[in-house]
Amino acid sequence: MTNPDVIIRNGTVIDGTGANGFQADVAITGDRVTAVGDLGGQSAGEEIDAQGRVIAPGFIDVHTHDDRYLFTHPEMAPKASQGVTTVVVGNCGFSLAPWKNYGKSQFPFSLWQDRKDLQFATAGDFLDGLDKTPAALNAAMLVGHSSLRYGHMDSLNRSATDSEIAAMQDSLGACIDGGAIGMSSGLFYPPAQAATTEEVAAVAGVMAAKDGIYTAHIRDEAKHVLEALEEVARIGRDADVQVVVSHHKAAGLGNFGKTKQTLPLIEKFQGQQRLTLDMYPYHASSTMILPHLVKRCHKVLITWSEPRPDVHGRDLAELAAEMELSPEEAAEALAPGGAIYFQLDEEDVQRVLSYPGSMIGSDGIPDDQHPHPRLWGTFPRVLGHYSRDLGLLPLEAAVHRMSGLPAAQFGFKDRGVLHQGVFADLVIFDPKTIADGATFDAPTRPSMGIDRVFVNGAPVWQQGRPSGERPGRPIRLGDTSRGG
Repeated sequence: MTNPDVIIRNGTVIDGTGANGFQADVAITGDRVTAVGDLGGQSAGEEIDAQGRVIAPGFIDVHTHDDRYLFTHPEMAPKASQGVTTVVVGNCGFSLAPWKNYGKSQFPFSLWQDRKDLQFATAGDFLDGLDKTPAALNAAMLVGHSSLRYGHMDSLNRSATDSEIAAMQDSLGACIDGGAIGMSSGLFYPPAQAATTEEVAAVAGVMAAKDGIYTAHIRDEAKHVLEALEEVARIGRDADVQVVVSHHKAAGLGNFGKTKQTLPLIEKFQGQQRLTLDMYPYHASSTMILPHLVKRCHKVLITWSEPRPDVHGRDLAELAAEMELSPEEAAEALAPGGAIYFQLDEEDVQRVLSYPGSMIGSDGIPDDQHPHPRLWGTFPRVLGHYSRDLGLLPLEAAVHRMSGLPAAQFGFKDRGVLHQGVFADLVIFDPKTIADGATFDAPTRPSMGIDRVFVNGAPVWQQGRPSGERPGRPIRLGDTSRGG
């Protein structure tokens, strides 16, 4: 019998199912876990002592904007350093493929004009690109509804015509055939605000035959959040597809506590259709600079500004005073750019995190000059601050939310759980010390307590730094040889 490549000994296995942890050794051979149990009679090329450590399935970041970052920074340090082994890209309606020639007004795509080699005409091209130049992590791709609108409409300030909907359906269908796992929408954002419920459902409906997933940054997360949830649930029913409500929250100072209403509504939908949600564990959100959001926040930080590259990390109120403008006028002057909006209630955050069906997604924007700390800190923050320190949910449940649960919802075969035969996507961490290091002042500080991270059997993070290995794979819809 061939010896394993690696044996991780004496750890507590938390297997991603939500079951209680248990003491065991874990063997890795090639890209697979080949044994879990008492392996005292075996030896391996490398032996790792995990005494006092947890051995868990690698975490799945279900909500990212890492489309380009996989190519420009293939070591994927912000995610690998947290124990993430798989990312889902193309969220909130914006994806790197299918690409068209965008103008300066077509934000955020206008920011992506610098690399012609990263302008992928099809989802298949994007995924093939990850085969040719692998990243450290696995990646699955969603197709952005806004990307489809840009590609097939001459004006976005209206709903799509029947012929434009047909063109978007054809494009999405080709992307699904090429391996994309689904479609995302961002009806909150200007490129899609004029889209009707019927338009989105009609486009998404082409995925039903292959069971593509639909993720949604809903139309309104603030005053009209209940109506927006009703809309997205209807889209899922009409299209006959599974829905993921992205980064669920109740936004704006006037809407604190509204998750007491949204979560029961979501639970009602779950009794009628396939619908779930993800969330990030912070009381501030982050997106492009949008002046109309300023009034509903008690603080705004600028993450980057095209007209004023020098102001990243600055408080908008201070900048507005310097500029002798109102905060809204200052935001207008600083756009296009990005910002962090302190507009969420910590009790709402904890309520959503406590909801049993909530998956974890970072929603970090990796190219921000001063990013939201969620980019580097999301997963250890759940495990350390919320699970260990506050006792909000057991460690096994926290691991399940970021591994087995998303793998099941997104259909990632042989990932997200830890038993014999699965892909060796693993993280070894110290449950006593794991913690997020990133803060709003120092947002790129790595987390503590992550010892090692393996992707497809190869180490990608160890001794507090990337290993240099690039074993990540694209996960294609229905491609079981790739784990999809």
